[in-house]
Parts: sequence; structure tokens; C-alpha cells
Amino acid sequence: MIKVLLFAANRESIGKEQVEVEKSNISVSDLKKVLESEYPGSSFQHAMAAINESFVPDDEIVKTRDTVAFIPPVSGG
Repeated sequence: MIKVLLFAANRESIGKEQVEVEKSNISVSDLKKVLESEYPGSSFQHAMAAINESFVPDDEIVKTRDTVAFIPPVSGG
């Protein structure tokens, strides 16, 4: 099981701070696709990913018991 932490628009559209996904040994990119199919209206394509508090590329493999955070793009002024 993978714990996924949600922020900003995805937290609002899904209505939860975190969800659990019954997958393992999948890429971050595939995890994004799984989440978008399970939660219509969510968008993870431009979000940065962190596994266990370390930023990773989309081809990184997520394992059982990992915690993944998807950080949406932010802008400032």
C-alpha cells in the first residue's frame, strides 16, 4: 500500500488530505495516471513528486509502504 499526500487543488477536488493506493513497484508517472483515473477532476501531470520526503523524477519506482507527496506548481510575485 502506498500513502499519497494531497495538496492545493487536488486536496480540494478529492476532498481528502491523503489517500491510499493498493499498488506497489510502479513509477511515479504510472501512479499519477492511477490517481487521475480513480479521482476524476484531479490533475497530477505538472506536480512535483517526493517519495519519503525526497524529490524524485517521474520514472522513480514507488514501493509498498512509501509515502508520496505531490506538490503542485506554485507562483509568486
